[in-house]
Amino acid sequence: MRILVVDDDAQIIRAMRINLRARGYDVDTAFDGAGALQAAAKSPPDLVLLDLGLPDMEGGDVIEGLRGWTQVPIIVLSARHSASEKVRSLDQGADDYVTKPFGMDELLARIRAAQRRSVHVEEAPVVATGAFTVDLGAKRVERDGREVRLTPTEWHILEILARNAGRLVSQRRLLHDVWGPAYQSETNYLRVYMAQLRRKLEPDPAHPRYLITEAGMGYRFEKSG
Repeated sequence: MRILVVDDDAQIIRAMRINLRARGYDVDTAFDGAGALQAAAKSPPDLVLLDLGLPDMEGGDVIEGLRGWTQVPIIVLSARHSASEKVRSLDQGADDYVTKPFGMDELLARIRAAQRRSVHVEEAPVVATGAFTVDLGAKRVERDGREVRLTPTEWHILEILARNAGRLVSQRRLLHDVWGPAYQSETNYLRVYMAQLRRKLEPDPAHPRYLITEAGMGYRFEKSG
């Protein structure tokens, strides 16, 4: 099992590397958010241990960046003890939250629990609605038994929403993951592409049942309309 440890404290990185390798885990490390996203893309981990206070970006942005394309378990390791920080991290897509300082035995138990929960549900990653199906593995959408042709941008948006079915995906996250970190307020891009997706996939595009807008917040993919 490969674990990616993300922390800007060199001593913590060193201690985690020694302890995890001693227990048979392969360990990759990153000292900032950009390095974490690059490392995960280059060599996808089986689990991520993530500090929130990184020098170049918030850990929450790293969580959202990862959630744009992977459901890898993410355990936050943070000195921030407030309930609001924990709730925010979990809402952004983290699977667990461990406050510093922590015991290695507790962390290892959390890792094992995350492993057990991370049953590979994406062996057959097909998300089906009453009107169309999204095959995430094959990058294919079918409606009424026929393939629907999507542009790369349409597919990227749909994939993020389908991988988070039932959950609100913020406008900011979609802009960041599809167009990049420089895009923060171009919500008109999302309106245009969501309209295109609805025309191609919704039975009644004017009254969408599966690609739902949460006004002022973001979008949600519903499998049952």
